[in-house]
Amino acid sequence: MNPEVLDILEWGEIVCTDLTKEDVGDPTDLPELLDQIETPVCRFLSDGAYDGDPTRDLLMARFGKDVEIIISPPITAVVSSKAARDPTPLNKHIAQIAQRGRMGWQVSSGYNQRSRIEAQIGRWKMLIGPKMRARKFENRKTEVKIATHILNKMNELGRARFELIA
Repeated sequence: MNPEVLDILEWGEIVCTDLTKEDVGDPTDLPELLDQIETPVCRFLSDGAYDGDPTRDLLMARFGKDVEIIISPPITAVVSSKAARDPTPLNKHIAQIAQRGRMGWQVSSGYNQRSRIEAQIGRWKMLIGPKMRARKFENRKTEVKIATHILNKMNELGRARFELIA
C-alpha cells in the first residue's frame, strides 16, 4: 500500500492524501485526491505513473485548459503525427527532451521541483515511519490523515529556508 500525496511546493503543505491498495494504479485514485483540493491549481507535477490522456483530460476538466501539466514522459515516448500543427503538452515535452536532454528538460520545465515533494515523502518516512501500524484498511486510511496533519503542523512551526547568495 502506498500513501499518495500531493504537495503545495511553496509551503510544503500536503493538501490531499489517500491510501490505496497495491492493485490500484495511481491515476485511478486521482479524482478522489483532486476532490480534496480547495485551492486553485495552476501546475501539476507528477512522475510517469500519471502519464496518459485520461490524467490530462481530468486535470484540464477540473482546473481549466491553462493548468500546466508537467509529467515525465516515458523514455520510449515519440512525438505524435499531429504535433506539427497542434502540439499537445506531451509533444512539447518530448521535443524539449530531444533538444535539451532529459536533465535540461527537467530544469526548464520545472519538473525538478518534484524533488521537494520527494523530500516531503522522506520526512514522512523518517518521522512517521515507513510502515502502517493499524491492521484494518480503513484504520490505515485514518492513520495517513493523522500523519498528514502532524507533518503539516510541523511545517507550520518552521522549516529551513535557503537563499541563493551567489
